[in-house]
Amino acid sequence: MAEETSKNQAGEPAKPAAKKSAASKEGEKPAAAKAAKKEKPPAIETKPFAEFVQQHYLPAVQKAIADEGISDLELSFVKQKLPVRGMEQLDECWQVVGSFAQGKRQFNIYFPDENIKGKKAFSCNEGKQPSTLESFLIDERKVTLDILIWGLTQRLNSQKWLGRN
Repeated sequence: MAEETSKNQAGEPAKPAAKKSAASKEGEKPAAAKAAKKEKPPAIETKPFAEFVQQHYLPAVQKAIADEGISDLELSFVKQKLPVRGMEQLDECWQVVGSFAQGKRQFNIYFPDENIKGKKAFSCNEGKQPSTLESFLIDERKVTLDILIWGLTQRLNSQKWLGRN
C-alpha cells in the first residue's frame, strides 16, 4: 500500500509542524496555572437567597438611601403575610420592609419565590395599610445587586420620597 501524505492547498506536501524548543517551553506557564489565575469568584447574586439579602442587599439599600439624604431608614428582612388590603389570605413570603420619615413612609419589596431572579413585587404607603401591589423589575433579564438598588431608588424617587423633587 502506498503511504498517504497530506498536501497543502497548493498541492505540495505539507510540512510537519515545528516543535517548540525546550527553552520556549520553560518560559510558558502551565495551562492549569493560567486557568486558575483567570477564574473569577462566583457572583454575590449566586449566594443563597437569605444570605444575599442580609449580607449584601440590606447594607447596599441602607447606603443608597443614606446617599439620597435619608438618615432614619429602618430595614428588616422578614417572612410574613402580605400587608396589602385584600391579599391577607395568601401564604407568607420573604419581604424587605423599610420605613423612614419617623415611620410615615413605608415600603415593602416582596420575594414570593425566595429568589432574586424570580417574581418580585413592591408596595408603599404613607402610614396606612398599602392598597396596591405592583410588579417590580419584571423586565430585567439579569438581576444584580446594582439593578435591585437602582430599581428601588427609582421607585421611591417616583413617589417623590427621595431628594429634592
